[in-house]
Amino acid sequence: MRVAVVHDWLYTLGGAEQVLREILRCYPNADVFTLFDALTPEDREKIGFKKARTSFLQRMPFIRTKHRAYLPLMPIAIEQFDLSGYDLVISSSYAVAKGVITGPNQLHVSYVHSPMRYAWDLQHEYLNEGGYTAGIKSALARALLHRIRIWDTRTAHGPDAMMANSNFVAKRIKKVYGRDAKVIYPPVAMSSLPKDLPVGDHFLAASRLVPYKRIEAVIEAFNSMPDQKLVVAGDGPEAERLKAVAGPNVTFTGFVSDERLRELMATARAFVFAAEEDFGIIVVEAQSEGAPVLALGRGGARETVSASPELRTGMFFDANEPKAIAECVRAFIAREHEFSRDVCRAHAQKFSAERFRAELMAFVNDNMKGFTGERRRNRGPAPDGSNFKRRWSDTQDGGRVPDEGDRRAQG
Repeated sequence: MRVAVVHDWLYTLGGAEQVLREILRCYPNADVFTLFDALTPEDREKIGFKKARTSFLQRMPFIRTKHRAYLPLMPIAIEQFDLSGYDLVISSSYAVAKGVITGPNQLHVSYVHSPMRYAWDLQHEYLNEGGYTAGIKSALARALLHRIRIWDTRTAHGPDAMMANSNFVAKRIKKVYGRDAKVIYPPVAMSSLPKDLPVGDHFLAASRLVPYKRIEAVIEAFNSMPDQKLVVAGDGPEAERLKAVAGPNVTFTGFVSDERLRELMATARAFVFAAEEDFGIIVVEAQSEGAPVLALGRGGARETVSASPELRTGMFFDANEPKAIAECVRAFIAREHEFSRDVCRAHAQKFSAERFRAELMAFVNDNMKGFTGERRRNRGPAPDGSNFKRRWSDTQDGGRVPDEGDRRAQG
């Protein structure tokens, strides 16, 4: 098969890029399409490709640092990719990637990290944080998001099948798009530390320091517990303001390497997480290092952290407010002896990269069976200019591959 993988944009290595990496491990010869690519060659190598095919946004000024300003152009940009020569299209979408145009003879499956949160149920929160509550800028922003919602709903019918990264997101997909989505949890890198490290005396919070991560509430909770130490790892626009409100028992590390972050997790008494995330990969990473998690009891954390007596890997607080967080921390301290770091590590394994790849390929193969031989024929010219009719053979595992003649035709 000729496979195209479509990703919204590439400028940093985050959770969505971990998903992209594992998709490319399943389909190593796939071509990558993205609105713009600002990665270094080293980062591309980590993901598993050398060069991506980009849109006209690649040539726009300040695209790496000001890409959100180009949101009005993103729908039309994603629609310009010519994918007519591909048999299978996989979109990895948290913004517009699912909106690529495909034909009835192509299978398009979309891994939806989330419908655009800032355009749907979190619109008012984003407008408030951005200062767009009144005036001309507010009116323009609201009009833009209205048009984005119309486009987003229309293009939701493009993929033949959808995947969601959590049950929480699957419910949002059902509400926003009216579609069912198969839940396939994203891949999480398990612990790579050579040996268990001794547990220290600190609690850990780690994320990009931006308002919606609610790090300030965690800091204020520990301000009320001066006998407990908190380490905050990460950097961002809120860094200086957060340092100004933190007490002497709160330490900031700034940006740290993955290896150092894993060490901080492995030695933390517990990992504190106050954001409402669609999934929250870092929560699973902390558990893979043996750290129990104290998390907001909403969103993806409800699926990745277990508070049951039979399999206890963390505890929940009901609101991301200082008082609720402090109460949860004190409750954990009283029951700290009940938590097993080995249980936390074992629980994290259900979110491994190996499990993701197996579930993804099974999902694609199951949907590929619905494409009859007639639908697979006469696709038109391939992107490299060759033009041949594909003949397919069944494999023992239920998949489909080109027969020997077609493989020779492809060189």
